[in-house]
Amino acid sequence: MILVRDIRLPLSAGEEQARAQALHLLRLPQSKVRQMGVARLSVDARHGRPKLVYTIAVTLKDEGEEPAYAGALPCVALRQEAQLVLTPGAQTLKTRPVVCGLGPAGLFAALALAQQGFAPIVLERGPALEDRVRAVEHFSATGELDENANIQFGEGGAGTFSDGKLTTRIGDPLCDYVTRVFLAHGAPAEIAWQQKPHVGTDLLRGVITSIRKEIEALGGEVRFNTALTGLHTRNGVLTGIDTTAGPLPCEALVLAVGHSARDTFEALMDGGLTFACKPFSVGFRAEHLQSEIEKSLYHDAAGHPALPRGEYQLSQQVNGRGVYTFCMCPGGQVVAAASESGRVVTNGMSFHARAGRNANAAVVAGVGPADFGDDPRRAIAFQRELEARAYAAGRAGGPYAAPAENVVSFLEGRGELKITRVQPTYNRGVVPADLGSLLPAELTGALRAGLRAFDRKLAGYTAPEAILTGLETRTSSPVRLVRGETYECTQLAGLYPCGEGAGYAGGIMSAAVDGLRVASALVSRYHPAGD
Repeated sequence: MILVRDIRLPLSAGEEQARAQALHLLRLPQSKVRQMGVARLSVDARHGRPKLVYTIAVTLKDEGEEPAYAGALPCVALRQEAQLVLTPGAQTLKTRPVVCGLGPAGLFAALALAQQGFAPIVLERGPALEDRVRAVEHFSATGELDENANIQFGEGGAGTFSDGKLTTRIGDPLCDYVTRVFLAHGAPAEIAWQQKPHVGTDLLRGVITSIRKEIEALGGEVRFNTALTGLHTRNGVLTGIDTTAGPLPCEALVLAVGHSARDTFEALMDGGLTFACKPFSVGFRAEHLQSEIEKSLYHDAAGHPALPRGEYQLSQQVNGRGVYTFCMCPGGQVVAAASESGRVVTNGMSFHARAGRNANAAVVAGVGPADFGDDPRRAIAFQRELEARAYAAGRAGGPYAAPAENVVSFLEGRGELKITRVQPTYNRGVVPADLGSLLPAELTGALRAGLRAFDRKLAGYTAPEAILTGLETRTSSPVRLVRGETYECTQLAGLYPCGEGAGYAGGIMSAAVDGLRVASALVSRYHPAGD
């Protein structure tokens, strides 16, 4: 496949003009082309005149001619599609591998194992997606929390109730493979070419369920409402596991429990495993009018039908501490993401259409091992303490109401909330509160400095109507379970830490790729019993 990048066209142009420009640059006759289409489409909104930036993919009838054309210009390259080629190893795996967690990492690890004939057993502490959706909707309506069926836990993991973003910075060729799997299971076609692809939480649910059904059709077994509670070992080797449904013999365990499985982390620590403390971030959700964000990004072109919903990503260093926006949801809403009783957690989500009135994003400041004496238990306790403070600050508004204030009020420490053009979308209700008092003073100061810097980078970011809702504490796992080059835990043979909860991913795409890498390592070592 030949890729022709950086074809810049005005908003009035379209795909046909982009294809013609690609053929012109390649000096390629149409008669040699087998297939041609948009591989990527982005927007360059610099200098106040947005342009569409196309990458066109071209395959020739004679693929042997492609290398000659691919070297024609710096903007032209040859790309081979990434394949997941697995070769079973020499050792016999006497028991079926167990995958703990059915988020993106566990889902793709289980899929790869099932495709290789390993018939994995998948444990998921929460319910199947249909029951999980009902539990989330019940919590939103009543404030009655199920600690195992919520926005953090259940089939699909935390990413299922998000924007369904597939953006990542890891640059792994397996990202293309993950995208192809999503497309094969019903994801919208445009994720193949968008610069910032997203599925949307509404469509992602069907994709997740479809992948799980493929795992089951290939001999895998998914056990919902079943949590890992402990490990059995002998001489530094895994021999079995304990679960809420009873013990299981197990020689190979893929631990993909997600970033909120605190009780699992603590059970493993109590059982003798040593976790490392890793960086994460805390802060709140910022809401603005989507239309105002797009005016700041696209200027006079805002509202043009050729332009996507406006997105932003902002960052600033403040006294050596990073302050940045995270998980920006155009046209989305702020959601109640608690998974423990008496604690408030915020997150953001949007549907595929991104048709909501507000934009929201996490505004967070980084914390790390030095803040907690390199003690992972203290890092987890810090998250819990902040969430308990947020619950107490919002309690006057009912169970799991959240504290909120205007951005300008936060900058001045007033604790005021005046609702005007921006209507807060947090689904359990908001209560005016001094958000700065809920965080350590150093973090509050860093976030204030960061917000002022953001306003210089994106006009109107600290507009009077903008609202902050708190607290956002689950940006990533606070702990890491160390593994070696073979993806196996350095402390326990047979244990494969995986994905975001184990500290090796951040988001749907990178977690899915990590699941594939861990499954590949396991397959390269073993072959299924009976082969």
